[in-house]
Amino acid sequence: MNSFLTTLFYILVFPGLLFSCIMGLFLSGIDRKVVAKMQRRIGPPVNQPFYDFFKLVGKDHIIPRGASRKAFIIAPLLGIISVITISLFIPIFGYSFKPDTADIIVIIYLLTIPAVSLIMGGSSSGSPFAGVGISREMVTMISYELPLVIVLLAVGAKAGFAMDGKVTFSLNKIHEYQAANGIMLSHWALIPAAIAFLLVIPAEVGSVPFDVAEAETEICEGPLVEYSGFYLGMYKLTQSVKMFIMSSLFVAMFMGGKGFGSLTGNFVIDAILNILLFILLCILVVIISISVVKAVIGRIKIEQTLKFFWTIPTALALLSLLLAYLKL
Repeated sequence: MNSFLTTLFYILVFPGLLFSCIMGLFLSGIDRKVVAKMQRRIGPPVNQPFYDFFKLVGKDHIIPRGASRKAFIIAPLLGIISVITISLFIPIFGYSFKPDTADIIVIIYLLTIPAVSLIMGGSSSGSPFAGVGISREMVTMISYELPLVIVLLAVGAKAGFAMDGKVTFSLNKIHEYQAANGIMLSHWALIPAAIAFLLVIPAEVGSVPFDVAEAETEICEGPLVEYSGFYLGMYKLTQSVKMFIMSSLFVAMFMGGKGFGSLTGNFVIDAILNILLFILLCILVVIISISVVKAVIGRIKIEQTLKFFWTIPTALALLSLLLAYLKL
């Protein structure tokens, strides 16, 4: 019974549904505020995404007459469930909630589901504008998946070769390696991979300049053009939570390890301090990878997205992978 309640707490409260949603909306607010300050605007309050989400959820939703009703309803729910599930696999400074299942391959699969759910929802709506957004989302997904997989391989190779002589796909082993040998960012061979990962995050999240699927100034939200109310709110929440998931995955892979460790000797206080450190690092990652890029670079075309990710981030990731295999 205690085991069941503990698992339920992990899924519904921390680090699952409640914590991930709050952190996602909070990071979204931080992002908007930082971008506004960089553009010399006042900007919305940090808690504005919370207002926007509850406003959408409280509105009536309309399902188009020509839509595939079941797919139209299920698609946004699949997206949010997948990103919440990922939060259970990411270790936070020495503590893993699902230590036997924290596998990078599982996380890669789960990361593709929000994009697939967006494609599924757009295609089920029957809108021609959604059709344009779907094709753009597919191209964007193909673009960033290649460098992302290579980055994960590079980190797995660096940790795995040092621990047992083979590439590891376990986030917990990567965490253990960093606890014993220092964070991955302290190893110069993995700095190119870290830069590539930071470039991938905005595309995974669907943020400017890689929001070509939505293209708000051209086709009115792309795949989401027919969505409203609760279901649109679920898509927006998924995007925000994915911002937290990607930033926390970066922290776990490149800045993980002991954190503060047992700084005070009190388990509760040490746990709170480590969680706060984790949150601060996630905020830093979001500002560097999303806010700065959004404020500096304008929207780009779909063909530029494919060309960009298959050149610069892919080359950086391959460089780190080569150096990891050479054990440098």
